[in-house]
Amino acid sequence: MTARRALVVEDLAATRHWLTALVAELFPGMAITAVGDLAAGLAAVEAIPPGSDVLAVALVDLGLPDGSGIDLIRVLAERHPRALPIVTTIYDDDGHLFEAIAAGAQGYLLKSETPEALKRTLRRIEQGEPPLSPSIARRMMAHFRKPAPPAMAEVALTPRETEVLTCLGLGMRIRDAARELSISDHTVGDHVKAIYRKLNIATRAEAAVEAVRRGLV
Repeated sequence: MTARRALVVEDLAATRHWLTALVAELFPGMAITAVGDLAAGLAAVEAIPPGSDVLAVALVDLGLPDGSGIDLIRVLAERHPRALPIVTTIYDDDGHLFEAIAAGAQGYLLKSETPEALKRTLRRIEQGEPPLSPSIARRMMAHFRKPAPPAMAEVALTPRETEVLTCLGLGMRIRDAARELSISDHTVGDHVKAIYRKLNIATRAEAAVEAVRRGLV
């Protein structure tokens, strides 16, 4: 039987070491791969056969020296849907939070918390609860308690714009959406600009939230 694995992606060596120790304590017997950048994280993920349940948990920093951890979360969600990608970051703003969730993150932890607090939150995985830092859980609840702007529900998108918005809601990048819809990157970019203008939004995170609100994803 193949041992289950955990992945820790964190560029700061000291933080990577204590996160790795934390995972080892919480999930004894689990093989842990710890790396310091996006390229190494992608290589570790791609070395595991897709669709298997070998990879159980991945702690992913967002601000990596060679890219965003959100790109790794997107690959994890696609190749290993039974794994738990959990963000470990210093960013507590809506933009990073909702873009990570749209990409497939199933937990969001702030590294500003004490190791003991992170440990308590990660233990919730055993009860099937999403590991969320308390301030992040409050932010999410506050966001979804907000009444939708009345005008938003009235804004009509063309069928193609709706397809593009759906792709954004699924966390796809421009080139991924272009490939999915069999159109050029340039055409997708034009549709994205039109969507942003019509919905009065400015970020991929806001587009993802709108896609969810419209029931597209």
